[in-house]
Order: sequence, then structure tokens, then C-alpha cells
Amino acid sequence: MTPRPARPTLFSARLAPIAAAAGLTLAALCAGHAAAAPLGAAAAAAAATATATAATATTGSAATPAGRQLLALADAYYQALARFDPIAATENGDKRFDDQLGLSIAPARRARQFALYRQFAKRLHAIPRAKLDERARVNYDILDYELGDLLAMQPFPEHLLPINQMDSVPMMLANYASGEGAQPLTTVKEYEAYLSRLNQLPAWLDQAIANMRQGMRQGVTLPKAIMLSALPQFQKLLSATPESNIFYTPAKQFPATFSAAEQQRLGAAYRAVVAERLMPALARLATFLEQDYLPACRNSSGLGDLPNGQAWYRARVANATTTTLTAEQIHATGLQEVARIQQQFALLGPQLGYTGPAAGLPVWVSQQAKFFPFKTEQEVQAVYHKLDEILDSKLPQLFTLVPKAKLDLRLEPELSRATASDHYTAPAGDGSRPGVFWSVVNDPTKYGNTGMTTLFLHEGKPGHHFHIALMQELNLPDFRKYGGNNAYTEGWALYAETLGKEMGLFNDPEQYFGHLNDELLRATRLVVDTGMHAKAWTREQSIAYMRETLGYDTVAKSETERYMAWPGQALGYKIGSLKIVQLRQRAQQALGEKFSLPKFHEVVLSDGTLPLSLLEAKVDRWIAAQR
Repeated sequence: MTPRPARPTLFSARLAPIAAAAGLTLAALCAGHAAAAPLGAAAAAAAATATATAATATTGSAATPAGRQLLALADAYYQALARFDPIAATENGDKRFDDQLGLSIAPARRARQFALYRQFAKRLHAIPRAKLDERARVNYDILDYELGDLLAMQPFPEHLLPINQMDSVPMMLANYASGEGAQPLTTVKEYEAYLSRLNQLPAWLDQAIANMRQGMRQGVTLPKAIMLSALPQFQKLLSATPESNIFYTPAKQFPATFSAAEQQRLGAAYRAVVAERLMPALARLATFLEQDYLPACRNSSGLGDLPNGQAWYRARVANATTTTLTAEQIHATGLQEVARIQQQFALLGPQLGYTGPAAGLPVWVSQQAKFFPFKTEQEVQAVYHKLDEILDSKLPQLFTLVPKAKLDLRLEPELSRATASDHYTAPAGDGSRPGVFWSVVNDPTKYGNTGMTTLFLHEGKPGHHFHIALMQELNLPDFRKYGGNNAYTEGWALYAETLGKEMGLFNDPEQYFGHLNDELLRATRLVVDTGMHAKAWTREQSIAYMRETLGYDTVAKSETERYMAWPGQALGYKIGSLKIVQLRQRAQQALGEKFSLPKFHEVVLSDGTLPLSLLEAKVDRWIAAQR
């Protein structure tokens, strides 16, 4: 399982915890429906009480003049963030900026944004924290942390690397063309909003080219290997006619509710934008990438090889983990976790019928036909639907604070499967779209069943859905409601996987193997990411280590190139999960029989996303209050 991760841009590393990876979406989604089984009456009442308590506590933040001042500042901060990177807002369910593209990569715009951050920090520090209530202090502390984190990135020219094979604005907009992504296309207003973004895309493309040329002059370029992987994506955006261009797709599938006049007007507008503006701009980009940029790309792999690269990577690590851990510490932790998990493989292998060395277990499993039982996409979906029903009966024993938003189960459309992986998308902030777990089935006969339980726990519930959907229902300030950080977001989802053992879902050794195998990937990331960016590992060293450690080739290249494109991003998963596990163990040891797992989960979830240091302080306060 390789979840669709956060876009690690300067703004959306915080604002977009879940975002679409690059890919082209043309076909309508084959939507499965996951009807959530109702909670028992007692559990439902407890959930409603927990949600109401959290919401009431948040609204109380404006009870004092200092609290109102803070909320006004927080709102201005979020507005500045969303206008700087409107796509990140869209990805998090905030539809208010769907007609804007933003030009965050423009040097002058970027400089103004950092000036805003400094102003916000100055205004924040002028607010007397001591005069805030407890809930307002949480807002204060998170805002203070985020501003410091943002300003720490100012010295590093992120804008000179505006595209890669994982993430770019044109690919994000291409994903939206079907109308089934984060930006819906169901009304005339929504069609006009997407058209507005398309009108703004040529300016973005030309700015990206200018930035990359500047990067070539300064020695700040992508590794050649990942540019080779990215180039075909941008070439696929080209077309012989406007009507065959992916960005014209909305004009081919108007909703039946549109009048003939609306269809004619919008069709002509889309055709004009694509033909007169987009096609020439996309051609300029593809030509530049192939003829100018690719030959100038560097042969090294790590961020540390760029000017000021070691400091740049340290800032990335701090951003991704919300900790002060060094790359060396994280590397060592990764090695320890790899060894621990492989010890579990040694115990598990015989239960599966395997008697060889532990490191060979994944390869052996991948060669057994019994672990690949599917013939159709529908058979894969049926397993997830059944698992969804089982979880609806088990999760009320572990959670009282749950989201109201439903979780749908859908199949990734055919034309985007090659570039997508199983993932979750957040509900719309206005409730118009549920949370969605997307399963990606390129070939059902090659879709292994051993990892399905741990995948759904991570991407569905109680992983991303319980965290992200709930966060939109807690009456938080917008910068928190639509915000986040990678360590908490992915750390919670990875921790959620471990709950499968408590629910008896891993009593089946096949599913427990799948859980351990995915956990091994996350541990391996700690070693490889720090290896390349802080210890001068080459791409080939990383691929070799992943092949040796994971025992299979299927993800070694793509995962390595992902870490090359997004330095530090993959560290948040394991670091965040380890912290939550540590806090749970601390609470259990301190409280003994007083410990309540549902209450612990409520404490972790009830403030939405927190930097790990603030989460730890919150749990410690809860422990002290229970004694």
C-alpha cells in the first residue's frame, strides 16, 4: 500500500494532508456505495455527546477580547494561505476558492507571502496568551507553530522546483477534468470555476518555465531520473485537437440539468480556452522539459547535493515530522524498526507454510497463487464492502468520537490507475460529497489479498476518514479545519492499522502478514529517505536496499523516486505512529485500570491535527487529570 500522500509544497504541506497524485482522469468513476451500518444507541449517544463537547469548547474560544482577536487573526491567516495555494484548499474540501489557481511559485508573490507570515507572527505574539481560555490557547499554539515552520522554509528556493512526477498544478487540474475529483463539476457555477482555473493555467506554466530556467542557472534542478519519469505525463497533456484534450473533458459530459444554451455557451468557452491558450502553453512546457531542462538536470539523488541542501533537508525533516529529530536519529530508528518487523516475519512464516529465511517471506508470498484470488474488480470491491460492514460492528467499542460524514467505497477510473494508488479523499466541507476510499485495481488477478485489511484501516476507517472527516465537523477555525501536518495525519492512519490486532482482524496470519509487510515499507522509508538526502546514498543504493529489505521489486524504483521528489515527506508516517503508540503506552502505564481506550482516542482526535509536541502535551495533561 502506497497511500496518496500530502503535497509537500510550502503551504500545502500543512493545508493538504490528503491530495491527488499526478495522473490523468477521463472516465467516469465506477462508484460503489458503502452504506454505513448504524451505531448502537448507546454508542451513537456517546459519539454525539463527544462531538458536541468538542464543538462547544471550540466556540468558547471567542469569549474574551483576546480570544476574538486571535480568531480574527487566524481567519486572516487562513485566507492568506488559501489564496496563496487555492488548490490545496480545494483538496481539503473548501470550495470557496475553486475558481482560483494562485501563482505561489512567482518569486514576487512568494516574497509577499513571507512578509505576511512575519506580520501574522508579530500580531500573534502581541496577543496575551495568558488571557486566553484553554481552547484558544490550542489555536494560539498551533498558529505559532505553523508560522514558525513556514518562516523556516524561506531561505530555500522551493519555487525553483515547481513540478515532478508526483505532483504539479497541471496534473492536478487534469485530475479534476472528470468532475469526480476534489473539484466537482455538477453545476454551471462549478463549470465556470474550473474554466477560470484553466484560463489561469498558461500563466502558471510560463512562470514554472521561468523558475526552472533560473534553477538551471543556480544549480537547483531535479534529479534526471525523476524528470525522465515525469516527462511522459506532460507529453500526454498534448493533443491534436481541442476536443481530444483532457481539459476539454467537461464539455463532453454536461449534466442533463444544463440547458441547451448553457451547454452551447460553456462548450464554446472551453473550446476557446483549450485551443487558444492551453494547447500552446502545454506545448511550450513539454518542449522546454525535453529539450532544455532534462539535459540540465542533475545526476545526483539527494536534496543534500543542492546548494545549502543539508540545511534545506533539515528544514524538510522538521516540517514533515513536527519534531527536532535529526536525520541520523531517524535513520537509526528505521534500522531498528526494520529489524523488529523482520523478527516478526520469522515467527509468522511457518504459520503461512513458509520455512525459509525471514527476509524471503514477502517474495514467497508474492509467488503464491492462493494470495491472489481475484478475477474481477467487483470481487475486490466486495471484500472491502464486507470489511466495511465488519468495522461498523467493531469500531464502536474503540471510539465514541466519530465523524458524521459517511465513507463511500469507489473504484479508481481506468485511465488514472497507472499513476494512482489506493487512497482517500476528504468530504466536501459543505457536506455535498462524502469521504471516499478509492481502490486501484489495474489487474484484479494481480491484486493481492493479504494487505487489504491494513490498507482499509489506514485509508478508510478508523484511519484517514475518522481524522479528516471529523476535523471538518469540530467547529475549528478554518486554518485548522482545512489544515494539518504530515506527521499527525499519516501517523494517525498508520496507528489506526495497528488496531486491527485488537479487533481480531489480524488473527488470520495472511492479514497479519499484510500489516507487517506494509509496516516494513514505512520503516524502510526512514532508512532510505535519510540515506539519500543526508548520507549521500545514490538512487541505485536506495533501490538495492529496498529490494533487499522488502524482498520484492515492485515498489523499489517508484518509491525511491517518490522520496527523491518529496524529500522528508515519507518520514511522517512512522514517526507520527511511533509517537501515538508511545503516548498510549504512557497513558496505560500511568492510569492502569482507569485507562479507557475510547477516551484516549477521543483525546487524540478531538482537537484535529496537532504538531506532535502539542499532542504529547495534551495527552500528558489528560493523564494528570485522570489521577
